[in-house]
Amino acid sequence: MLSEPSPGERLAAALRRSPIHVDPSIASALPVAERRRLIARFRQAPAPIYVVLVPLVTGGTWADAEQLATVVHDRLGRDGIFITLREDSQDLTAREWGGDHQARDAAWAVTLDRAMRDAPLAARLSRVTELIIAGTGKREYDRVSAEIDRRSSARRESANRAGEPRPGPADDDGGLALPLGAGVAGLAVVGAGGFLLWRRRRMASARREGSGLLLPRTVFATARRASEDQLREQASREVIAFGELLDETTVPTTGERARTLMTGALDAYQAAGKTLDAARGVPDLAGVLVLLDQGRDAFASAQAVANGDPEIPPVPLCFFNPLHGDATTGIDWRPLGSRKSLRVRTCRPCARAVRGKETPDVLMDHRDGRDVPYYEADPSESVWAETGYGQLRDDLVHRVLRGDATPR
Repeated sequence: MLSEPSPGERLAAALRRSPIHVDPSIASALPVAERRRLIARFRQAPAPIYVVLVPLVTGGTWADAEQLATVVHDRLGRDGIFITLREDSQDLTAREWGGDHQARDAAWAVTLDRAMRDAPLAARLSRVTELIIAGTGKREYDRVSAEIDRRSSARRESANRAGEPRPGPADDDGGLALPLGAGVAGLAVVGAGGFLLWRRRRMASARREGSGLLLPRTVFATARRASEDQLREQASREVIAFGELLDETTVPTTGERARTLMTGALDAYQAAGKTLDAARGVPDLAGVLVLLDQGRDAFASAQAVANGDPEIPPVPLCFFNPLHGDATTGIDWRPLGSRKSLRVRTCRPCARAVRGKETPDVLMDHRDGRDVPYYEADPSESVWAETGYGQLRDDLVHRVLRGDATPR
């Protein structure tokens, strides 16, 4: 008895019949007439173009666009340019095998271009195809990126001229931040207090999940599997995307708290860009994502405050490896060779490892010819080790802006 074809095999079979496949659930987004026009344009491209428009949702068949493109390419058995939708959005992304025709840059250029913001799907696909045919994807991406940077810089200079207050530590030496969760430890002792704490965390989680301004959690699912070059590219895209978000904000900053939060978001954005420019390895690139996460948290809270809602409580990233994503669990952890325990927040797998007396999956840093856990690096040479990526001190952004993250 023949087995049912896999989802990847079904998509590959569809692409053998036509280079454009649209899932029935979104068929109206790309009418048949538009598909025919695009296919005619594909014949002018320097490499075969395949379009697979399948919604990518959390918990669905495909984890992300990268997995979808990779599986379909493998099942199809043909090289070329594969254009898909991004996770949880209608934005386009591209992956290429068998050449370099700047397809990924072309897709990003269209996604970030303000002129294409409200364009229908057919128009955006046509523009991506046009850039691939012309071989100008990278040039257009560079142009759009520079435009975003100019607008963001102008907005920041305008804010500075307006004399908005800038948050910062009282002094450069600072000190250990209050251990996360310590302020509510007393509540957990009493049953009723424990319930209130649980309820508050659940409500905070719901507010975070409902905010489209926060750094998408799919970023970390991709980052964990990425090579250094892929992580650098991803960090670059996220910096640009946050810059665009800040540039187009309409958050009123007449209130002091909203103004302070917006300034914090701008500072974090600047720190992330500065770190990216000087990044020498995965620890620095992880730092870019940490700074973006902090900046987006501040931005989302500024929006909430301006709307008269409570701030969205920030959630740090895993202490042992920020690329694991949200730190959902607080634990007491004693570094090797130390008699003092630290209160840190980690992802659930790392918390389980520590409690089971096992070594968690730690982000490593290359120092003096060997790999060591990032937090074992000399604090005078690593702002990430000194601050625990912002968990051990609350002045990470300030330290990066003053130059502490400058490569050794």
